[in-house]
Amino acid sequence: MIRRLLAAPVLWIWLLSPAAAIDAASINNAEYESAKPPGAGKVDALVIKVQVLLDRARFSPGEIDGKLGENAQKALKAFAEAKGLKPNPPLTPEVWKALAGTSPDAVVTEYKISNDDIKGPFLERLRARMEEMRHLKALGYTSPREAIAEKFHMSEGLLEALNPKKKFDQAGETILVANVPGSDAKLKVGRIEVDKSRQTVKGFTSSGELVAFFPATVGSKEKPTPSGTLKVVSVDANPNYRYNPDYKFKGVKSKEAFTIKPGPNNPAGSYWIGLSAEGYGIHGTSNPSTVSKTESHGCVRLTNWDAGLLGRSIKKGTAVVFVELAPAGGKS
Repeated sequence: MIRRLLAAPVLWIWLLSPAAAIDAASINNAEYESAKPPGAGKVDALVIKVQVLLDRARFSPGEIDGKLGENAQKALKAFAEAKGLKPNPPLTPEVWKALAGTSPDAVVTEYKISNDDIKGPFLERLRARMEEMRHLKALGYTSPREAIAEKFHMSEGLLEALNPKKKFDQAGETILVANVPGSDAKLKVGRIEVDKSRQTVKGFTSSGELVAFFPATVGSKEKPTPSGTLKVVSVDANPNYRYNPDYKFKGVKSKEAFTIKPGPNNPAGSYWIGLSAEGYGIHGTSNPSTVSKTESHGCVRLTNWDAGLLGRSIKKGTAVVFVELAPAGGKS
């Protein structure tokens, strides 16, 4: 018992220490060292740089958290394959050289918090059940910190680690953030491919060029996604979420239809891409850290910023192809 009590604080310090030592210079100047590849569970300056560069190159790592987790590895493998490089292990000297060559700009930069960032309104807490959300006037953020983290595609944990003792609810405060593309960015996507096995989404031009890659949550055993080819029938920013009792979602007891107001913490997130199979779509999420790690009610779930980029880059009639490819060498 004594050994357990003594071990816990040591582990806690070890887990926090990597983030505490990270600053803008260590991230912007990070270089790949083959003798010391980054670990999967630690916050690492090089991984932050890798994630930001991937985000800029349109190979989304999902939420930028400084850890070489599943989604970052998916993005690295997709980037390597697109460049004709070996994807295993996900980060090699060759992959790093190609990725570092995509953008010379600093990956972490200063940002001054604005009045818009802190004006709200903010939710006191995010309700867990859909029935509890239907009476709310809006499904906004729960805090300025959450809003700022999502604006720069970051986890709240990494935002705090980069800005110790900073106040995120004070306009004029200068903080460090990931230097990612703005919310007005868009591409020319003529076809979308959803890989149900690997849980990924790819965007291609009409000529077949890969221009975007996103990690995704794709259906579940209880509510699988469709198969074959569908089409985009609607594209909506800040959508309402309409629940139909015929869906029979697990955990939803209502026998009547209801509507949940718009907002980034709406069950459909801040963007909805409706598909030609009724009730199915590609959409954002209130919890970006869970993308590709949990199940959905049959739809395709992306981070809010990835859903926004894809939504701004397509039009009605765009083909959405659902494929099931056996991952080479196991789960990717």
